[in-house]
Amino acid sequence: MITVLKPGLLMTIQDKGRTGFRHLGVAQSGAIDSYAMTIANRLLDNDDNDAVIEITLGLAQLQFNCDTLIALIGTDMKAKLDDTPVYPGWTYTVKQGQTLTFAAARNGFRAYLAVKGGINCERVMNSRATDLTAGFGGTTGAALKENDTIPITPSSQNWPKLGALSPPKRRLIRIHPSIHTQLLGQSTLDDFCAKTWQVTPQSNRMGVRLQTSSNQLAHSHSLPSLAVIPGSIQLPPSGEPIVLLNDGQTTGGYPLLGGIISADLYHFAQLKPGDSINFSYVDLAAANAAQAKLDAHLQQLTIALRNKH
Repeated sequence: MITVLKPGLLMTIQDKGRTGFRHLGVAQSGAIDSYAMTIANRLLDNDDNDAVIEITLGLAQLQFNCDTLIALIGTDMKAKLDDTPVYPGWTYTVKQGQTLTFAAARNGFRAYLAVKGGINCERVMNSRATDLTAGFGGTTGAALKENDTIPITPSSQNWPKLGALSPPKRRLIRIHPSIHTQLLGQSTLDDFCAKTWQVTPQSNRMGVRLQTSSNQLAHSHSLPSLAVIPGSIQLPPSGEPIVLLNDGQTTGGYPLLGGIISADLYHFAQLKPGDSINFSYVDLAAANAAQAKLDAHLQQLTIALRNKH
C-alpha cells in the first residue's frame, strides 16, 4: 500500500485508457504520455498497460507501507527517496516506511511512477484509468488527495539497477491535414502553421489551449457535432486553437485545423503554461515513418533489457 501524504497540483492513477466506448460518450482518459508509462513498466518487467501514477508539476509526497520496486520517468522533479535522490529513467528499491518526495517540475510538467506489478485498483470498462470528468476509475474516481491509499502488491525481489532514455522532445509538432480545408480556407491553415503558439494556463488533461500575439484565425463557422479524438485540433470562434487530450470530449462542433500525428501527441504531456510550439502539416508517409522510429525506440529498450532482468 502507498499513502498519499501530499498530492501536489494533480496526481491520478492512469493506464493506457479506455477504448471501444467513445460511442457511449466515454472519454479515453489514460496517461497523456503513454510512452513514458510504457518505458517505466518495461524497466520493471510489468505489462505495458499496468497502471501507474501520473504526477503533475510535482510538490507531492508518497509514503510506502511495504517493500516494492519503482521506476520514475518524465520530467525532473528533484525527487528523493528519504534523503536519496531519485533520477528520471531509473529503477529503485523501496523499503517499507520510506517516503518519496517531489519538488517542483523542471523543464516539463509531468512524471510517471510505476511500481512492480502495477497499481491494483479495480478496472472500470477494462481500464484502471481515472476519468476525472465522469468520476470513475482509479481508486475513487477522482484525483488522489491527502491520506488516500493506493493498493500495490509488495515485492522484495533483488532487482538490477536499470535505466532508459526517453524519446527526445520536439517543439515542431507534426499534424495530419484538416478535413475542413475547404471550409476554413488554405490561407487560414497556412497562417496557423506560420505562427508560434503559447500554451495558456487554462490548459488541462482535457485539452491544451493555445494563443499567439497576432491571432487572425477568428471565425463564425458553425458545424453539426462530429467525432473528435485526442490530438484533434479544434478552432473555436475566438481563433484560439484547442488540442484535445485524453480527457477531452468525444464529439465537438468546432471546425478542425487538423490532427496531431500519433508519434507526436505524447509531447503534450510535458507542455506547461508559457511553453511555445509550432505546427507543420505532413503526409501519411512521414507520419508512419515517425511512428516507426518511436516504435523502434521501444523495441531497442526491450532488446536491451532482455538479459538484464
